[in-house]
Amino acid sequence: MQPRNMSMSGVVDLAAVKAAQEAKTKAEQARAEAVRQGGGGAVSPADLVIDVDEAGFESDILQRSAEVPVVIDFWAEWCEPCKQLSPVLERLAVEYNGRFLLAKIDVDANQMLMQQFGIQGIPAVFAVVAGQALPLFQGAAGEAQIRQTLDQLVQVAEERFGLTGLTVDPDAVPGGGGAAPEAEEPVGPYDALLEAAVQALDAGDLGGAIQAYKNVLTDDPGNPEAQLGLAQAELLHRVQGLDPQQVRANAAGNPKDVEAQITAADLDLVGGHVEDAFGRLIETVGRTAGDDRDAVRVRLLELFEVVGADDPRVVAARRALARALF
Repeated sequence: MQPRNMSMSGVVDLAAVKAAQEAKTKAEQARAEAVRQGGGGAVSPADLVIDVDEAGFESDILQRSAEVPVVIDFWAEWCEPCKQLSPVLERLAVEYNGRFLLAKIDVDANQMLMQQFGIQGIPAVFAVVAGQALPLFQGAAGEAQIRQTLDQLVQVAEERFGLTGLTVDPDAVPGGGGAAPEAEEPVGPYDALLEAAVQALDAGDLGGAIQAYKNVLTDDPGNPEAQLGLAQAELLHRVQGLDPQQVRANAAGNPKDVEAQITAADLDLVGGHVEDAFGRLIETVGRTAGDDRDAVRVRLLELFEVVGADDPRVVAARRALARALF
């Protein structure tokens, strides 16, 4: 298994939408099967940190990642930074109360796993979520940075794959009686509509997802989750059923055809070629005028929404667009 880098910035990698949805479905099926076989019960805090070797990788990490994010700590006895990092990760695994599982892998005894993950040095920390691997950080890291990374991991696991973690037995918490239960977070006024949009996406009903997001924005025009979801769903809807080869041939053969360039840019973005999509439209802005230029500019701004305003590629493209316009 080769590790796969998954952005945790809150922006969905559109090139991986289908894979993510398939992984989510498999995760749900695995959880249902675990319940059917009598699994999925509460665990003790001691069970939140496990040692894993090559023989147990499939069952202890890949299969478990269908029910909880698995953080992997690659370490070795001779590694001094590892001796500083590992206790922090172990303590946080208990503190996070089942929202992730910590798997410790001794690289000296498991060279094959080290090679498969492409690790060049330790400590190295990865995660596996619904069977998909992603790098978290390498080398020593401060606790604040680690917490931020773990918070993002937990959020991605829950929002994209529905992984809410493990249930920890309160009677097994050291000190007896367990921690006081957290107050249940109140349900937001648009949670049901946003959930309906996600379910529509899961079912491949892009039209239904678009309408659900629009329903939220009708009452709350500034809702960031609905704005992002609508931009992504509309993009996927636009490219649905297109012939990529024909679209690219049209764009290459007709550089002044605004619609051809806009459609090709949509495909570029869905394919993960973000900078190509932006560059194509910025060049088109530079050689058009009037309504044509405005149409290209509007589509480019829509694609900025899909990727996210804080993404450095968007920041750079905004500067390039300003130069092209003025």
